[in-house]
Amino acid sequence: MRITSVMPRKQRKAQANAPLHMRHRMVACHLDSPLIKEYNVRSLPVKKGDTVKILRGGEGVKGVEAKVASVDLKHRKLTLDGITIAKADGTQKAKPIEPSNCIITKLDLSDPLRKGKLAKLKGGSK
Repeated sequence: MRITSVMPRKQRKAQANAPLHMRHRMVACHLDSPLIKEYNVRSLPVKKGDTVKILRGGEGVKGVEAKVASVDLKHRKLTLDGITIAKADGTQKAKPIEPSNCIITKLDLSDPLRKGKLAKLKGGSK
C-alpha cells in the first residue's frame, strides 16, 4: 500500500492508520558513510541493538552515540540507552527520539533475515 495522494491531510491520515509492517519501514534512519559504501544502500529500518548517532537535538543529546533500547512503532520514535529526561517528581524517563534525527553507525546483524538482505544488496552492486 503506497500513499498516492498529495493532500497533506491524507498523508497524515495514511501514516496515522498504517499497519505495523508499514510503520516498521517508516522508522528508518540513514546509514553512516562507510556503511553506505559497504552495503550499497542509503537507509534501513532501525532495530533494537543498532548503534545510532544523534545529529539534531538539544543540549546533552546532539552528537551522542548510543545503542537503541527500543523502537516504538505506534509513535514512530526510538529510545536509546542513557538518553533520559527528568520528570516532575525527579525520576528519569527514556527520551523518545525521532529516527530522522539519527544516523546508524553500527548495525546489529544478529538477525539472519536482515543479514541475508544486506548480503544480497551488497552482492547486487558488483
